[in-house]
Formats: sequence, C-alpha cells, structure tokens
Amino acid sequence: MLPREELLKGVENREAVARAIDRAQQAMKTWEVILTDFLSPPEWEEIQQVFARLTEVQLLSWGGYPQAERQRMAIARSELSLDRSQVSVAALDIAGNFLFDPATHRDFLGAILGTGIVREKVGDIIVLGERGAQAIVVPELVEFLEANLKQVRSVPVKTERIDLNQLKVREPKKKELTSVEASLRLDAIASAGFGISRNQMVELIAAGDVRVNWKEVTQPSSLVKTGDLIAIRGKGRLQVGEIAVTKKDRYRVQLTRYL
Repeated sequence: MLPREELLKGVENREAVARAIDRAQQAMKTWEVILTDFLSPPEWEEIQQVFARLTEVQLLSWGGYPQAERQRMAIARSELSLDRSQVSVAALDIAGNFLFDPATHRDFLGAILGTGIVREKVGDIIVLGERGAQAIVVPELVEFLEANLKQVRSVPVKTERIDLNQLKVREPKKKELTSVEASLRLDAIASAGFGISRNQMVELIAAGDVRVNWKEVTQPSSLVKTGDLIAIRGKGRLQVGEIAVTKKDRYRVQLTRYL
C-alpha cells in the first residue's frame, strides 16, 4: 500500500494527486498499466514531484505531440515496460468555414463541453484559424463527438477522427537573450525576460498571474534557478538557462522566451 496521506501533505492539486494515487494503487494490485484522464500542467508536474519519492511505480505522460500542455499519465509497476503507445489519445479534426465568424480556443472547448463531456476528457485544442480546429480527446469519446459535435458558434462543422501525425502543430517561436542582474529574484529575471518593467512584474506576481514550473508564485523575492520555466498568463513562457557569476559578482543569465 502506498502512504496516501503522507503523499498528499502540502500538495496544491489535491484532487488530481489523490486520483493518481488511487490509480497507482490499482496498478500495483493488478499489474496493469492504468491511465489518468487529461491533466493540466500544474497537475501533472505536481504528480511527478510527489511520485518521485516512490520506487514501486513509474509514470509516463503524453498528450499527442511533444509540446502538448494537457497530458494523460500512464501509471505502472516499475517492473513493467512503459512507452507512449500505451498512453491512448485520439485526434479530431473540427472543420468548418470560420471566415466570417472566427472562433477562439474557448469557443471550440465550449462546443465540445456543450455535448456533455467533462473537461478532463479533453486535451489540447489547436485552433487553425478560418478552417476550424483540431482537438485531442480520450479515444472512447471519438464516435460520440463525431456524431454530436455539429456546430461551433454559428458555424456548422464536420468532426472526424484523424491520425496524430496529421496534427498541424506549429513549432513555438522563441527568442534567445542574455541578461546581467544583481540577483536571481523572480521579479528581476522575469522583468528582463518578458521586457516588462520591474514594478509591472511585481504587480503581476502579486496578482497570481505568474507561475514557476506551473506553480503559482506570489513572492517577487522568490529565487529562480537553471531549468525553471516562468509563465505569465497571456504573455507566454520564459525558460531560465545557464547562470554564471561575473567578475563583479552579478549574474549573467541565459534566457529563452517562447512567444
């Protein structure tokens, strides 16, 4: 038996972590690979951190393509082999003419959920502009959505399954930069990386709009380190790269901004 209450101490995404622990108990008992539903980045990040303490089980996340934000997680005993093919996901093409009634990510998600499906059954949605979108879902709901997802906003759509290799995923645009700072405080590094004034950054952090490694951080004085991912709602992401100390005891930080 896994130490459930001990593993749940101090976690932020308690419900998601608790469900993962339940699935891990099932995987331990049955010697089967057990899948979660789709998890948000903060959820799967925290589950990975919690399960890193355990040697009895292993995890593998996959959302249909390498940059997927929402991912399902396969949980299995550590003695078993585990690969992406065991994390079942399916892709749908939602095609329509959106030239005169453009639809957003929220519109497509709302139409999908409007059929009666819960959010946890839906992964990423890739909006394709005037021709529609593509969505990743659990495979068992493909036929249901093909039959029931007929309209997004005012636009009639045709929903049909496609192969994952037909996903039209754009490589994220990125910008490399270097900044020299007096400290590794979050507000200083994020201000330099996002091109926002220090005061504005402090306000964004205090408002809860900034996450580090998918966890909300509300202290501007929090320190960052190599490998940290800083995300600001509506402004993209910033990866902290190599950090070096200069002769004047300042920090030269390599940053990658994903636009």
